[in-house]
Amino acid sequence: MNLDQPLTPVESWDELLDRARALLHGETHSLANAANLSALIFHSLADLNWAGFYFAEGEELVVGPFQGLPACVRIPFGRGVCGTAAVERTTQRVADVHAFDGHIACDVNSRSEIVVPLIRNGELLGVLDVDSPTPDRFDAADQAGFEALAAIYVASLQSSSKDG
Repeated sequence: MNLDQPLTPVESWDELLDRARALLHGETHSLANAANLSALIFHSLADLNWAGFYFAEGEELVVGPFQGLPACVRIPFGRGVCGTAAVERTTQRVADVHAFDGHIACDVNSRSEIVVPLIRNGELLGVLDVDSPTPDRFDAADQAGFEALAAIYVASLQSSSKDG
């Protein structure tokens, strides 16, 4: 990926996935890759107000690199959309966050959210969290795309034991 060129919105998930692979190629540092991937997502997709990572520490998630307004720093497992994704280890796609029992409103403008767990060798590393100010912003194609991005991120860490 040419970092000298301005980042432009993508026209397809295939294009975004190619950009992500190129961006993370050869780099294994977890924080560096999370920072670059959250920026790539935030600036490549329309209608987002937050994109970033939470990392598992003990029985909670701790905010990692992100793009958007300041975020909740700690989220207990099982609480909110992120905590639910962490405990259930399944993607949570929420059309209306206000209807989600226990939703944590870090940004009052968020209306929909998708959270993908990051799992490596059976271990929960954290979650990829993306919010939108538009209700029902994320569809099945978006879910598949974000799950593929999460897999690209996790795979980038697998090539080395030196992790963030």
